[in-house]
Amino acid sequence: MQPSPLAPVLSPEVADALNAGRPVVALESTLLAHGLPRPDNRTAADDVEAAVRAGGAVPATIAVLDGVPHVGLTAAEVDRVCADEGLAKLGVRDLPVAAALGLSGATTVSSTALLAEAAGIAVFATGGLGGVHRHANDTFDESADLTALSRTSLAVVCAGVKSILDVPATLERLESLSVTVVGFGTTTFPGFYVADSGATLDWAVDSPEQAAAVLAARTRTAPGAVVVANPLPADEQLDPVLHDRVIADALAAAEAAGVRGKAVTPFVLDHLHRASEGATLAVNVRLVLRNAELAGRIAAAHAALR
Repeated sequence: MQPSPLAPVLSPEVADALNAGRPVVALESTLLAHGLPRPDNRTAADDVEAAVRAGGAVPATIAVLDGVPHVGLTAAEVDRVCADEGLAKLGVRDLPVAAALGLSGATTVSSTALLAEAAGIAVFATGGLGGVHRHANDTFDESADLTALSRTSLAVVCAGVKSILDVPATLERLESLSVTVVGFGTTTFPGFYVADSGATLDWAVDSPEQAAAVLAARTRTAPGAVVVANPLPADEQLDPVLHDRVIADALAAAEAAGVRGKAVTPFVLDHLHRASEGATLAVNVRLVLRNAELAGRIAAAHAALR
């Protein structure tokens, strides 16, 4: 009998670290399978795990293989995730289908958070969250990431939400779902490729230790995540003028092509990559590496608290 979606298989390294109370950072696999081009994705997989280790924690990349959720992948399993062009994209709603039918897939933010919590992992690093899409008042298009974060108790280090989304509406939804959001060293909410989305936050933390303390207090207070918004330094962000132009062009192209629903994000991201001549891809990798390293530091500080 296969394990249930809430009973993931842990790699020996991850199991040993959790049993010993050492810090572990969860990593989603959708970035590898769907967010980066091949073969760059395979190099990025190693680099992101190395960044977590540099921060002082054990990396745990998560994916579903043949119906079984895995927390921590071998090199051969990472090869498989990065090479399989037909790998499904699995949110929380898809996990039971994959488990029942023995299917494989990369985990999104929502499903990674669920499986990480089930494994006992307290910190999760990703690039950017999903959120409320533009024109959601007509389409009701909102990422499952938001409700998942309201139900899982862990810290999520990210560079805000993808800038193709409605950022103010996303922050409103996070507030209504009682998800704690803090900026790392700033009250400016980042816009993924750019350091400033134009939105502000009520709270900031100035160190990994403060972030870990907020997570510990949140866990004692109520279920729900702590989002740690970690903006890129200004000299590492995408040029803001280029950003605004290519975002507008990409959204217009999606509208003209009749792209709807979950197909919008990959369509727009592909357009951004081509229109920026690869600049968005380079920024994406930079921000994920920075988030992974910070997550490692927060996980180490949180483990020290326990």
